[in-house]
Amino acid sequence: MKRILLVEDDLSLINGLSFAIKKQEYELDIAHTRSETDGLWEDGKYSLVILDVTLPDGSGFDICKMIRQTSKVPIMFLTVMDEETDIIMGLDMGGDDYITKPFKLAVFLSRINALLRRSENFDTPATELNSNDICIRLLKGEVYKSGKLVELTASEYRLLCYFMENPNQVLSSEQILGKLWDCSENYVDNNSLTVYIRRLRKKIEDDPGNPQCIITVRGMGYKWVTKD
Repeated sequence: MKRILLVEDDLSLINGLSFAIKKQEYELDIAHTRSETDGLWEDGKYSLVILDVTLPDGSGFDICKMIRQTSKVPIMFLTVMDEETDIIMGLDMGGDDYITKPFKLAVFLSRINALLRRSENFDTPATELNSNDICIRLLKGEVYKSGKLVELTASEYRLLCYFMENPNQVLSSEQILGKLWDCSENYVDNNSLTVYIRRLRKKIEDDPGNPQCIITVRGMGYKWVTKD
């Protein structure tokens, strides 16, 4: 059974979320503070981490940074901080989703299910994808550029796989979001996709400011251009 770690200090919200999450037949651990999170966190123990940003003794952003040092586990932010700069910061540091309060419970649960489903079932029957000096070892979930290991978040990994599985094809934002989230693209802000693309380019392009692999096709979407 999948286990979720919820880091939240609002007791009234915890009660509702706990009931809804457990009704989906997920196991749930709850931390109310940064220090409690440190005591619970263990790589490989959780299938998903849900983080509030503002905590009594720290920030969910700091917890995300800590987790990303060792793990690719999907991370969802759930917070009242709805400024664009906050959303970009959360996604840039390795968050896979960012939901602002107040929110609809049905949408929240759909996004949880989509994150877990995509992280579990994204691999293809092939064992490797190779293009533009990038190698994805699907069985291990590892990405190499010029033979060197590249650290990617779960969303970055899935995005790169999708591009490399569809070389030289224009993929619309709706197609990409649908593949990544497996739910209505209306649930995901297109600005989030822009952040994912920019973040991935920084890690796999020789010159992120002048991308040669992930090309923007104006008015249409994005394309993975093969050089070999």
